Amino acid sequence: MQVSLPHFHCSIMRPIALPRNIRESFLANPNLPETSAFIRNSYLQLCRQQPEISIVIPAYNEESGILQTLHSLCRNQTQWSVEIIVVNNASEDRTEELVRAAGISCVMEPRKGVDFARNAGLRIARGSYILNADADTIYPADWISRMVAPLASNPGIALVYGRFAFIPTGNTGRFTYFLYEYMADFTRWFNKTFRNEAMNVYGFNSGFRKEQGLAVNGFNHPPGTNEDGWLALKLRDQGYGTLEYITHPDALVWTTDRRIQLDGGLWKGILKRLKRMIGL
Repeated sequence: MQVSLPHFHCSIMRPIALPRNIRESFLANPNLPETSAFIRNSYLQLCRQQPEISIVIPAYNEESGILQTLHSLCRNQTQWSVEIIVVNNASEDRTEELVRAAGISCVMEPRKGVDFARNAGLRIARGSYILNADADTIYPADWISRMVAPLASNPGIALVYGRFAFIPTGNTGRFTYFLYEYMADFTRWFNKTFRNEAMNVYGFNSGFRKEQGLAVNGFNHPPGTNEDGWLALKLRDQGYGTLEYITHPDALVWTTDRRIQLDGGLWKGILKRLKRMIGL
């Protein structure tokens, strides 16, 4: 069921419940050989020739969720040839073992930090376009095409970024997150209108051209800033083009609420977001 609420960018419905394909990937059992076999066989169809798109996924101790993410990405239907690169950011669990068993490229970056991991993936990527993904996120079947199409058709767009919804893993229910996500939409509108649109860019749902990313020194960023938003800022301010907000429902990604939990729960997360919005 979907409910339409006022949206501050355009009138877009958000789903209350997880779509079936998202739920299927999220519930894929990483301990079953069939899960790895599905990823391996599907990836052969996705990366059928010289890759045009590279999806880079940093991973630190992600054995519990990395195969579910790969399962969702390998279900994508696209005209593009796609490679997936998992960057093992000094994991101490079975992350790399599981990734390699599923037939996906995995490289080691011993320096801990998501900026080091994303830069490592950027350097070895063979595609002309880079899509940023995360190991705790589930991707819809048209995500790749929806994200890359604006970059491929409009040289005046430097970076694309999209929307997300939460998969509940704790005590907070999906309907509560559904309401929270509309508040997040408002803060994105506020940032774009009154502050800086680059603040809206997240590393688990964004994309850019590899050549331009390398030209602005990748994900390197000053202390106290985020690597993904800072990259967007560099690309825009150095004249490579505008930022494009992808709002199509088929590009909505689903991420677990562990970041909310790390912030101390939903209400502390809301307070943190409000303070950030008003500049405290």
